[in-house]
Amino acid sequence: MIHLRNKETGESLGEITEAQLQFLIDHLVEEFEEDTDYYLNRTTLDMLKKEGLDDALLKCLEDAFGEREHCTLNAFLDFWNAT
Repeated sequence: MIHLRNKETGESLGEITEAQLQFLIDHLVEEFEEDTDYYLNRTTLDMLKKEGLDDALLKCLEDAFGEREHCTLNAFLDFWNAT
């Protein structure tokens, strides 16, 4: 299972699929190969929508923003509950 969390607040945003994680990897900047932190602002979210962001991942990302103009996300694998 891949979990998405708001890095700034620690709030869990839910689980995402490997395909959804790959979408983020393909469309966002990684500072190094194992980087799992993603900085997003509203402009980036609009770009992701145009690039085909699916509805489930869109909801996770919108929840991460709340009323803020930007957020930092962290994706991590849950080894304890992996199937």
